[in-house]
Amino acid sequence: MSMLKTKTEIFNLQNMLPFLRAIFAIGNLLCFVVNTLVNWLLPRKPPTYPPIRDAVLLKSVGELVNDIRKKKITSQKLVKTYIERIKAVNPSLNAVLEDRFEQAIKEAEHADNLIAKANSEQLIALFSRYPLLGIPFTVKESTGLKGLSFAVGNIHRKNIKCEQDSEVVERLRSAGCIPLLVSANPEFCMSYETNTKMNGKCRNPYDLNRVSGGSSGGEGSLNGCGASTFGLGSDLGGSIRLPSMFCGVFGHKATASLLSVKGNYPSCDDPRLVNYLTTGPITRFAKDLPILLQVMAGDNYKKLKFHEPIAVKDIKVYYAYGFSGFAKLTHQPTDLDIQLAITKAVKCFEKGGLITKEIKLDRFENAREIGLRALTELQGVPSVTGQSHPSKKTLIWQVLLSLVGKSQHNRDAVFMEWMRLEKVYISDKEAEDFRVERKALKEYLVDMLGENGVLLVPTFPTSAFAFNTGTLNLVGVDLMLIFNILGLPATHVTMGLDKRGLPIGFQVVAAPYQDKLCLQIAAELEGAFGGWVPPIPNDIKS
Repeated sequence: MSMLKTKTEIFNLQNMLPFLRAIFAIGNLLCFVVNTLVNWLLPRKPPTYPPIRDAVLLKSVGELVNDIRKKKITSQKLVKTYIERIKAVNPSLNAVLEDRFEQAIKEAEHADNLIAKANSEQLIALFSRYPLLGIPFTVKESTGLKGLSFAVGNIHRKNIKCEQDSEVVERLRSAGCIPLLVSANPEFCMSYETNTKMNGKCRNPYDLNRVSGGSSGGEGSLNGCGASTFGLGSDLGGSIRLPSMFCGVFGHKATASLLSVKGNYPSCDDPRLVNYLTTGPITRFAKDLPILLQVMAGDNYKKLKFHEPIAVKDIKVYYAYGFSGFAKLTHQPTDLDIQLAITKAVKCFEKGGLITKEIKLDRFENAREIGLRALTELQGVPSVTGQSHPSKKTLIWQVLLSLVGKSQHNRDAVFMEWMRLEKVYISDKEAEDFRVERKALKEYLVDMLGENGVLLVPTFPTSAFAFNTGTLNLVGVDLMLIFNILGLPATHVTMGLDKRGLPIGFQVVAAPYQDKLCLQIAAELEGAFGGWVPPIPNDIKS
């Protein structure tokens, strides 16, 4: 027995990584086949909600602040217009978990009273203190909005309400913003599709048969159809960038620790979490990102050195389309339309005189394994089962039940927790090798990008996929999760629609605290290619 145990341990430690990669290769093939079949066979379900008919819904945050300050529009009018839009679209999208519309209207009335009483000098002081006074916004449930649902898709937390605003919500409210609601997210934010046992499917605003992404899926859906000025999301492995891509908007994952995650759920006391998880803005307008980031970052905004601008012509652009060589076997191929979007961006910058260079992603070959192993090392993460220390057998049983629709939890949530407890079948020796490789990869990127370089890479290999295929599509996590683990800022840039009428785009990555480069490139591309494309043509009456 002792000899057998020893051999088993040796097998587990030395041979499971090749086994894991073989599983990834099989999963990659299955994912490709399933997505291809879905794209052939699944009929498009066009939006059933009405088009935008009020031009106010087409204005950026910056424009709206200016209009409110100049008393061209009241906050009450703005808030009520967005409430009407939300009510019009939500029956189709199922993006709202709980609203606070009545309180929001009262807060808008208060903002209007402050503005009405102020003379020109007092207005300057008022908006200096409250730079986003009267602007409504929407909030991902897991980021914490006082008094509203804080269940995060989990049956054991069904009636839990948030007791206190998260730190970033507090900063936005202190700047004069008015929260309207909390939006849908997957159970414990552990899925690439927002589809829970408690709340059902949150749908893509461009095709109701497809996902809005995860985990900030509700924010992606609302922003994508023009039902929010901007949304507050969170990102641990692409949870801002993926919904932004699938729903045709912009989303920014900030440099590690720049934005507070205090008050988010699920959370833990492990100090490494704040280096991986971040909150951030989701918006239709790239030009709003610097405005929002300044408020969300608080005093940390000084670290971004926005007062030291870099001319666009001095930015170096590196880019890659996807994996090559042997790595292709364990990574999804990038859709041609996404590759073409990167090419269009590169050609645009070349015409503007910028230096561009294509790079290979050889150094990212183990990105998925590096990222997943880093997440498994987090201590004190709460369990979806409600138990303090669930056994692996309990989780495996819940995974099996979820396959036949009998679990009270979502498949991706229990599957990801099981993988975390199993440490993704990576031995401690291999984990140490990955830590060394992770450090080397970050040093390589920081050295390459410097203070004036950006990297354009796919956010995700394909446009929005079908419901109930999220588990397979987890194989596409690598080029999102790795930048969380490395702590680099990344902005998803929307670049129009693919041949199926679904949004596509890519992410812009920079060195730590060079977020301004990501936002600058996003704004340039928005100007050059138009940015957000409404799911339904607007019907604005002149």
